[in-house]
Amino acid sequence: MRILKPLVVGLAIVAVAAGVTIAQTQPDQLRQTAQALFAPLPEVADNPDNPVTRPKVTLGKMLFYDPRLSLSGFVSCNSCHNLATYGVDNLPTSIGHRWAVGPRNSPTVLNAALHTVQFWDGRAKDLEEQAQGPIVNPIEMAIPNQAFAVERVASMPEYVRRFASAFPGEAQPLNYVNIAKALAAFQRTLMTPDRFDSWLRGNDAALSARELAGLQTFIAQGCASCHGGPALGGNNMAKFGVVESYWEATRDVVGIGGPTMPIDVGRFAVTHNEADLYIFKSPSLRNITRTYPYFHDGGVWSLRDATQIMARVQFGRDLSSEDLDNLMAFYQALEGRIPPYALALPILPPSTQQTPRPSNR
Repeated sequence: MRILKPLVVGLAIVAVAAGVTIAQTQPDQLRQTAQALFAPLPEVADNPDNPVTRPKVTLGKMLFYDPRLSLSGFVSCNSCHNLATYGVDNLPTSIGHRWAVGPRNSPTVLNAALHTVQFWDGRAKDLEEQAQGPIVNPIEMAIPNQAFAVERVASMPEYVRRFASAFPGEAQPLNYVNIAKALAAFQRTLMTPDRFDSWLRGNDAALSARELAGLQTFIAQGCASCHGGPALGGNNMAKFGVVESYWEATRDVVGIGGPTMPIDVGRFAVTHNEADLYIFKSPSLRNITRTYPYFHDGGVWSLRDATQIMARVQFGRDLSSEDLDNLMAFYQALEGRIPPYALALPILPPSTQQTPRPSNR
């Protein structure tokens, strides 16, 4: 099923208006409020236009780990989205072809299928569209063109057989769109259920008193206005720096004397609409304790600092030490379990011929 944008903003505003009342509610009342703002993770985030099937997922996993999807044969999807480190590489911005450094932080692939758009600037509508980008991006995987990618994959007979099995009935099952569909199908299974899910489903013992206090703070401070739904984010685009410019607010924790990096205009770079200046996708907070460094530029390493910065630039206020302590505790409850099968390295197929390489690279 395609995940639609939850109507969390209005609910969150109501929650903020409640303020102290929320913080004083009984656990069952808090759960009712939380259930209206969030939701437990599904087992799979399916897409009717690309149904998740076992052959497709198995193929997609192999491709995800296969560095031969890059021109050098060195960079795989897992290079920047390492599943062993919660779907990220824990670098400010990733290293790609010929050691090129990307302009933005690589977000986690875990639970990303729940997002209503992909990339920080929202330029892809879903994982199927997103997966087509990095392979042919010159500073990421640097494959010269889509036809070259298909030719290289086709040089491995096992892949040819697996595409025929994953996309039955198609005249040419091994094509570039289907490469992306297989990758997306695998990622649609990368859900990481956690203790917060268990609590949302009714297990009172799943969260500690401090974690519940953190959830109360999270709602009362208005965080759910951008970080709601099953992924606690990923379902809206918002201005980063409503009250204060983000590059000014992050200065003290990044370095004295300059901004974090050249100012990023966000979605404006895609639409060239001034209303989209500094508009970014609100990231998911699932596994947020593991997906540092933070923000689109990866400029902030401390989750505590990142949380305080968000309060300043979005709401114009500083959080108390107690509020921050509570939020840090709640974030721990969002650390989930990566599917074990996804962490098991696949055996990749051999090629029966030299894999294609451009003569001028």
